[in-house]
Amino acid sequence: FAQLRAAVTGLSLGSSRVLPGLVLRRDFAAYFPTAGDLRVVLVTEPLRPALSAPGVDFLVDSQGRYEASLRWIARRTEAVVERLQRSNVKLLLSSVKQGEAVICSAKAHGVSVVECLPAEDLALVTEITGVSPYEPFGDNVEGEVTDIAVATFCQPLLLGSERCVHIGFTSVCDFQPHCLILCGPVAGVNEQHSEALEGVFRMLQQLFNTLDQ
Repeated sequence: FAQLRAAVTGLSLGSSRVLPGLVLRRDFAAYFPTAGDLRVVLVTEPLRPALSAPGVDFLVDSQGRYEASLRWIARRTEAVVERLQRSNVKLLLSSVKQGEAVICSAKAHGVSVVECLPAEDLALVTEITGVSPYEPFGDNVEGEVTDIAVATFCQPLLLGSERCVHIGFTSVCDFQPHCLILCGPVAGVNEQHSEALEGVFRMLQQLFNTLDQ
């Protein structure tokens, strides 16, 4: 329930509404409007490779080799984003911050990016779509990306003063998510209404479970 509701203070309760799809409480790091369905990739690691693995020291004995390493990283990052473009990916949903190099490359290739998503949000998207996070540095970095979800729409959404992402997915299960936009004049009123609604949903859930049995 916490992931499928968004509280907005400063508005009347009558402004509350139900929206199809999900509302992600993050703004676009890069955004390109796209009509119709769009292909989406989920990631849980930076697309810009690190100079060394965690816990491993990286030693450079010259400025030239250090600059060569940075050039290799830049080429590798560009190759990953180009692979997404070749696979017609239009949206990248990331649980980590991707960094300026990745964002610039995504903008150059027309790929929208939403970063720093909570792990719970990415897990919910995985449950809805059945798609696992993409591993950018696997054995095959040249072929088409196969871990792709399909979104029916993706657009900016302004909730009060907060910029969010409103997105709808093609679900692989019976669960068709909708998000409750709960408005109230102050945070305390929103919290009371939220707790009351959550209690109602829990009661209905228990009732239907009893009927099923």
